[in-house]
Amino acid sequence: MESIIKTISNFVWSDFFIYLCLFTGLYFSIRTGFLQVTYIKEMVQLLFKKRESDKGISSFQAFALAISGRVGTGNIVGVATAIFMGGPGAIFWMWLIAFLGSSSAFVEATLGQLYKQVRGGEFRGGPAYYIEKGLGVKWYAVLFAVITILSTGFLLPGVQSNAISGTMSNAFGIENTTWTLGSFELPISWVGITVIVLLAIIIIGGVKRLGQAAEYIVPLMAGAYILMALVIIGLNFGQIPAVFKLIFTSAFSMDATFGGIVGMAIAWGVKRGVYSNEAGQGTAPHAAAAAEVKHPAQQGLVQAFSVYVDTLFVCTATALMILFTGMYNVGETFDAKGDAVTYVTEHISGVGADGFTQAAVADHFPAFGHKFVAIALFFFAFTTVMAYYYYAETNIAYIFKGKSAKGVIWILRIVFLFAVYFGTVRTANLAWDLGDIGVGLMAYVNLIAILLMSKTALKVWNDYKTKRKAGIKDPDFNPKELGIKNADFWEEK
Repeated sequence: MESIIKTISNFVWSDFFIYLCLFTGLYFSIRTGFLQVTYIKEMVQLLFKKRESDKGISSFQAFALAISGRVGTGNIVGVATAIFMGGPGAIFWMWLIAFLGSSSAFVEATLGQLYKQVRGGEFRGGPAYYIEKGLGVKWYAVLFAVITILSTGFLLPGVQSNAISGTMSNAFGIENTTWTLGSFELPISWVGITVIVLLAIIIIGGVKRLGQAAEYIVPLMAGAYILMALVIIGLNFGQIPAVFKLIFTSAFSMDATFGGIVGMAIAWGVKRGVYSNEAGQGTAPHAAAAAEVKHPAQQGLVQAFSVYVDTLFVCTATALMILFTGMYNVGETFDAKGDAVTYVTEHISGVGADGFTQAAVADHFPAFGHKFVAIALFFFAFTTVMAYYYYAETNIAYIFKGKSAKGVIWILRIVFLFAVYFGTVRTANLAWDLGDIGVGLMAYVNLIAILLMSKTALKVWNDYKTKRKAGIKDPDFNPKELGIKNADFWEEK
């Protein structure tokens, strides 16, 4: 079974898909005039607008909810895996996909806002909604909704909970046990039980409680982690030029140690970059649609900035801690023919990618380094699981209407909690392969959709840009002025 899932994962993450991610980001960067640079000041200003309503959450809460989805296991274990499989050069390609992907994040979040609806007294939106309303292709919208429910409801949560279980075991010695009744054996994970109890308390409260929880947890967890990284960077300040040289030279196979794996650096940099920041994947538009804003482009800009926070801040912090301390190995990779190629770069014998970050922090702070990373990963992964639940619930609400939606949502909650628990007792490789399949399938469907809808998204962007240049600080939005149809919420507003 594991080999079949691995084959499916490799098929989904083909070279074509990697080029599609890069092309989409480059296309939208050019068409928007590289807004990820020219409007970065406005992104930060919009982040702290305190607009909220009974139906929606504030821009910062939507940002925090999206960040809780973006910042997770990929920022700690994912970065380490990218280095393990593609060498230090993979970090450069993670930066590149984040820079280009922020424009894709802007487009998908703007479309999520544009076509949002009020369902059950709350704002709902996302790719399924804008595919149906904007493209007018109902079956394609349902396809995305089904894939998202399967991915965020069943495949992806296990990656996060598996990582929590692994790091807690490394740091605190909390091992899984087995309950035996005759010939029947049931794996017991105390970490898993703790996680699902805390998760149940939050998800039953709906989007408002999810937004409020994310608003407090995300800044605390990201801030503490980046602060630790800054301390380690400060202690290794003299190595900064050498580390950045290592990243850039190995990214293009100019470093003799990592020569010949440039293809792996690109593939794993993009793969783990997309997994981590989720730009173009179609997840963040669900959170973006829940925000109360005056113009759809405002939440698009906020979500573009969230990609920076995820990859350029948090992922870079992890990468620098690992590379500064030398606590990494470059293991088995594969050449263009699919044949295994083993590289002998091994600095910490017997340590897999999931232990690099813990080893790096413990190198400077042996008394509590492993525990600090375990606690940080717990909050990173826990808030990501929260976001996954919200994405799945939003797509349940899209497919099912009225009272039937409430019943299906309760079924989702039960199955979702089981999937989270199951992740703590299954193998890490299986968890990651299932997660990669989920991410890849969602991104495929969404990237094609936003490319087809680029004309509409650019109309919204140009409208906002024109009004801002005219001196309007907080522009209103009217889709009828732009000839945009089916934007029901904004038409009524």
